[in-house]
Amino acid sequence: MKLSFIAAAVAFGLFAVSPVLADDAPATPKPSATAGAMMAKPDAAAKAAKSADCSKQADAKGLHGKERKKFREECKKGAM
Repeated sequence: MKLSFIAAAVAFGLFAVSPVLADDAPATPKPSATAGAMMAKPDAAAKAAKSADCSKQADAKGLHGKERKKFREECKKGAM
């Protein structure tokens, strides 16, 4: 009888004390991966647009091979 009374008292004590032991401080939200990706997208989009523009310019000049590659590299460096 004493053992069951003690067990019940301990169980009740755990339930009664658990809210006190809980951390009341609000958790600081961690930046999500999508937030970082969203911030990086405008830069990536600008690079992609510039790359496409440089490719169009190279096409207009009829460049191929090493000449095209060199032109595109210089073109992308000029605006970035």
